[in-house]
Amino acid sequence: MTNNHPEENSKLRNHSYRVARAGHTATLVLALLSILVPGVLAERTQLKPGWNIFSPQQDVEMGREVSKDAERQLPMLNDRRVDSYLNKLGQRLAAKAPGERYPYQFKAVNDSSINAFALPGGFLYVNRGVIEAADNEAQLAGVMGHEIGHVALRHGTNQASKAYAYQVPLSILGGVVGSNSIGGILAQIGAGFAVNSVLLKYSRDAERQADLIGTQILYDNGNDPRAMAQFFEKLQEGKGGRGPEWFSSHPNPENRVGNITKEIEKLGGHRSYRNDSTEFQEIQRYVQSLPAPARGLAQQRPQQPGGQRPGQPSGRLQTFENNLVRFQYPDNWRVYQQGDAVTLAPDGGIVNDNRGRGQLAHGVIVSIFEPRRDRHSQITLEAATDQLIDNLQESNPGMRIVRDHGQTRVGGQPALSTQLKNDSPVGGAEVDWLVTVLRPEGLFYFVFVSPEQDFREFSRGFDNILKTVRFR
Repeated sequence: MTNNHPEENSKLRNHSYRVARAGHTATLVLALLSILVPGVLAERTQLKPGWNIFSPQQDVEMGREVSKDAERQLPMLNDRRVDSYLNKLGQRLAAKAPGERYPYQFKAVNDSSINAFALPGGFLYVNRGVIEAADNEAQLAGVMGHEIGHVALRHGTNQASKAYAYQVPLSILGGVVGSNSIGGILAQIGAGFAVNSVLLKYSRDAERQADLIGTQILYDNGNDPRAMAQFFEKLQEGKGGRGPEWFSSHPNPENRVGNITKEIEKLGGHRSYRNDSTEFQEIQRYVQSLPAPARGLAQQRPQQPGGQRPGQPSGRLQTFENNLVRFQYPDNWRVYQQGDAVTLAPDGGIVNDNRGRGQLAHGVIVSIFEPRRDRHSQITLEAATDQLIDNLQESNPGMRIVRDHGQTRVGGQPALSTQLKNDSPVGGAEVDWLVTVLRPEGLFYFVFVSPEQDFREFSRGFDNILKTVRFR
């Protein structure tokens, strides 16, 4: 067809020239970007989660369910300062992870062995041994980035899917998973918390994939990704402590260091990295200053209900101290410390409940509670104590107040004394004497525990503790 409008032909030619010129300019800009910003257009290894019958939301449900078992079985450090640091670093790393935006959370385990693991949905645990053995923050970030890689690639529920598929015909698999509870599925495939659980038993290929995702995460976060390879080499050579625990739960891929090095080149090669931080060095020194991991309450040989009653508190005293408080306690009692929480009890003062968990029947718990504060006013000792009691009653449904807040002094500070009554794990009623002091760190509290019939005998030991308290 002939065009009879020469002016329009001219406009079209000019438009075509402008489009061509704009395209040429865009090409130059992209070329400059690739020169000025190494790695922007780099060909990183693309990895996707494998076959899975579970939804990402079910990953979270499954991880949350198993994390409850994990935290009952593991000696958790329960230290706010350490967990806060791990979460701050972990959230920065997780923000660079591909795939689903899981509700990641990071906690420290009071275990000197060098290990870490991640449950589906982003529940990640780091042994204190990793913090103590790392040469810098980048090495710790490498371990955490590797574990985030397992979560992002859904390795745990991929393993669970395979285990479940063996038991259920494929044609009805989706319907069964959709209708069954996560707890029922875990029971069916035998996936509770254990290092060799189906949720944590990865292949060498899964470990290789987690290495690559971890490398990408470190690079994108500005950490030196070579630090991950350096830390694994350190473990392989037996430096820095007990590395075999890591390799027993993380099969070592072939040519691990070479694979990480190749991925760094794909990402754009070496550049200026942030290897360490003052905060890491402070946390490492703090963790190293903590008491060596002791047997937890659940690991003590507990007295069974109806067993022999502990002896009276000794009049001879010995000293306990940490960076917050110093006091004396009977020398026939033992100390069990995990982070901010300290439990002191005589032999036989810990008993098993009907679920096999260690429960304090005679002794004292010393810890810190963080009350909710109104932004516009300072919280009072009374209000903070009420919040703590509400919190205690949530986990102890039988607990009730017998004698409300009486004023006293502890360590030269204003304090409140509250008497509570609860069900004793040895049967009958127990007295829980709560003493609270508001400190800059939070609400410092003592809970003195004894069966009701033994409280008079134990009160002398309780009094001796309070009389000798000195705050730092």
